[in-house]
Amino acid sequence: MLPKNILVPTDLSAGAEEALDYACELARQFGATIHLLNVIAIPALGVPELGVAMASSVIDSLIKDNQAALEELAHRKCMKATMGQHLLRTGDARDVIIQTATELGVDLIVMGTHGRRGVTRALLGSVTETVVRQAPCPVLTVRAHVTENQAAA
Repeated sequence: MLPKNILVPTDLSAGAEEALDYACELARQFGATIHLLNVIAIPALGVPELGVAMASSVIDSLIKDNQAALEELAHRKCMKATMGQHLLRTGDARDVIIQTATELGVDLIVMGTHGRRGVTRALLGSVTETVVRQAPCPVLTVRAHVTENQAAA
């Protein structure tokens, strides 16, 4: 079955944009529609145990900035493929991606992977890995290319 609806979760990074470019090419070839999703992990932003909490104005600003960035990204890619919904949601990215894929009835999820290994992966977990294991549809992962500048960092 060829995909007709593709979900592309994005954290608005260069690696996520690479995955979106890949999804655009697939969508163009198959006549599919791309739905963009950005998830803001608001509970992770504040650390109440340490007495540090995000002010609602900061959260509102973050939501506004991410929505604008998501719309701009969709606008730049609209010539490459048919764009559907541009969704901004809050919560745990793993859960929100899976829930959104189910709600939209998508045929494919295309998402980037940061390629973290070792302790970093153990501490941060892998959103992509969880989505691959629990998604209601196939998941295509696109590993970000590493430039010399990124490798040195």
